[in-house]
Amino acid sequence: MSDLILYVGNKNYSSWSFRPWIAMEAAGVAFTDRVIPFDFAAGNPQFRDISPTGKVPVLHHGAVRVWESLAIIEYVAELFPEKGIWPKDAAMRAEARAISMEMLSGFRAIRNACPMNIRRKPGAIDLPEGVMGDVARIETIWKTALARSGGPFLFGAFSAADAMYAPVVSRFEAYCLTRDDTILAYMARIKAHPAWQKWQAAAEAEPWIVPEDEV
Repeated sequence: MSDLILYVGNKNYSSWSFRPWIAMEAAGVAFTDRVIPFDFAAGNPQFRDISPTGKVPVLHHGAVRVWESLAIIEYVAELFPEKGIWPKDAAMRAEARAISMEMLSGFRAIRNACPMNIRRKPGAIDLPEGVMGDVARIETIWKTALARSGGPFLFGAFSAADAMYAPVVSRFEAYCLTRDDTILAYMARIKAHPAWQKWQAAAEAEPWIVPEDEV
C-alpha cells in the first residue's frame, strides 16, 4: 500500500487541516504530514501544485488525491475499517455523520468571528450577531451525544465526529465562549488526548504569524 501524505496549512490556524490530521493521528493511522504555510495573503501558490482546489488539506495516496476534510476522513476510514474512525453502532454512526456534515456546512458566524488560533491567550471579544446562536447549537449537539453514549467522547471512543469539532474546542477556549460544566469537561478530555497535544506542540513552535487571524 502506498504511503499516505497529508498536506496541511499552519497548525496554529488551519482548522480544516486539523480535522483529518487529528482523526488519523488519534486512530493510529500511519501517515506523513507536510506543512505548507499561508505565506501570502491569497494563500501559498504551492497549494496549486498539490491540490486541485489550491487549498489544504489534501491527502496523497499514490496517484489518488483526496481534498476536503470530511472526504479525507471518509477515505481513510474506508482504507482502515478496523481503526474505528466512525462509531461501530449504526445509529451512532449516522448521527456522527450528520453532526459532522452540520459542522462542514454551518456555523459560519463563529468561524468568521473567532478564527482558530492555538497560541491565543484566552480572552473574550465583542461578538457579532449569530455567534452565540452557533455556540448554543454546538453545546446542544455535544451534550446530546455525550448523554446518549456515556462519553468520554461524543460517541464513546474518540471518533471522526470529535475530530470534526476539535477546532471548536480551541475556539471555545480561546474566546471564552462557554461556562457550561459538561462542555468544559468534554473540552478538557479532548485537550488531554495525545493527538491534540502533539498538534498543539507543533502549532506553538511555528514561527509564522497570520495577522488576519490574530483577533
